[in-house]
Amino acid sequence: MGFLLLVIPIIALLLLFILKPKRLLHLVSVSSAVLLLIIAAVLTYKVILYGAIAYSSLGGFFYLDALSMMILDIVLMIGLMAAIFSIGYLEEEVKQGKLPAKKIRLYYMLMVTFIFTMVLALTVKNMGLMWIAIEATTLASAFLVGFYNNRYALEAAWKYVIICSVGIAVALLGIILLHLSSAGILENGSFLDWTALYANAASLKSSVLRLAFIFILVGFGTKAGLAPMHTWLPDAHSQAPSPISAMLSGVLLNSAMYGIIRTTAIVNHNQGSSSFTGRLLIGIGILSIATAAVFILTQKDYKRLLAYSSIEHMGIIAVAIGIFTPLSIFGGLLHMINHSLTKSMLFLSAGNIMQKYDTKQIFKIKGILKTLPISGTVFLLGLFAIAGTPPFSVFASEFSITAAIFNQLNLWVGIVFILLLAAVFAGIAVTLFKMFYGQPDSTEAADPRTGEINIPGTVCLVVLLTAVAAGGIYLPETVRELIIQAQSIVLGTI
Repeated sequence: MGFLLLVIPIIALLLLFILKPKRLLHLVSVSSAVLLLIIAAVLTYKVILYGAIAYSSLGGFFYLDALSMMILDIVLMIGLMAAIFSIGYLEEEVKQGKLPAKKIRLYYMLMVTFIFTMVLALTVKNMGLMWIAIEATTLASAFLVGFYNNRYALEAAWKYVIICSVGIAVALLGIILLHLSSAGILENGSFLDWTALYANAASLKSSVLRLAFIFILVGFGTKAGLAPMHTWLPDAHSQAPSPISAMLSGVLLNSAMYGIIRTTAIVNHNQGSSSFTGRLLIGIGILSIATAAVFILTQKDYKRLLAYSSIEHMGIIAVAIGIFTPLSIFGGLLHMINHSLTKSMLFLSAGNIMQKYDTKQIFKIKGILKTLPISGTVFLLGLFAIAGTPPFSVFASEFSITAAIFNQLNLWVGIVFILLLAAVFAGIAVTLFKMFYGQPDSTEAADPRTGEINIPGTVCLVVLLTAVAAGGIYLPETVRELIIQAQSIVLGTI
């Protein structure tokens, strides 16, 4: 059944290539996303029950455990929300003359390819194949970043391709060194198999392994948007169509972070402690949060501001993995879920705002709550949520990570961490909250009528807001068990 995760996107691509009517294109996109999520739900149940899913066919490359399954669920959930939102979004773009109707097919083909590459990255246990899949995500999503084919979109796409390709090349060198660390230890069929690498971690060459981790951290960290390798991210996220921005921030960054987490577990098992990886991860995590805090205060484009917020949250996850205690790992994994849901919600609601006002400039927008009652409310509550205020889910995971820092007696790290989070909150409040006040100026709006313009997309926003609000109060037992099993995999206690 697991192979259907790879087969369904291929079938969807063929159908999208053959079919022409817009309604059928929308139907294929949403149907494939629904099927993938249903299959993922069944596989999630099996993973919780049996611990892992592996098939011996095709060289035994297919493998799912709680860690990969958790991130895969996020990918497919956000993929479904993006597919549903895209129906109204694309129709409105065509109506406003921003997009020719014939490009809808290309959009869906690229989006399905993008999802396929992320699914592939999360369903293989060979680090080399995972690297290939993560590189493929760049190629698939680059065309989506430059989809509007204007000067700024093309510049963002080229910047994205060049910087991430350099980063992935650095990661490849790290993968090669990872292989060299196991030379003469693993059998031919087990080369770069992360399960074999972890099982034999004590025998790996420590000096080579440490060097491999540095290159992998820099390489995959570039794709994850960690500072100072983050420079592609604000441009790419701000220029892509809003459903794609939601996927870039909500799932692509997690897929790159997944490679770092896998490598961290192997290196820590080899070293017998997390001191080496911890210093690097905490350092790069704090730098990422600080970088985001500075740039959020100076932003004039609300999509770029949301992109810098993604850099902040990747930094928070890096700090959590660097602390490497049961509480911090649980908080970091939970934060991956919370950030994905919240940030995707914000980018989708930003898409409705942009279509209504025809601008991304903060100072040109007033009275969102009156012009877009539902999207505006979701955007406002989403800003409180992403800033880590209770009772939203991001607060719960950030609180767990903060508690883990102080439990480890990292007093100065904890103080800096809290101050930076406060600075980010202040930056978001000062910069964005002015959009909600005053009377909307109908002369500046693309559509001065009050009300929502993307009904299917608005339903997605309400669903995501409900999940984000409920997640701060109650964590479903299935989700908790999946995170606990993933936590045990990372810590090596399973």
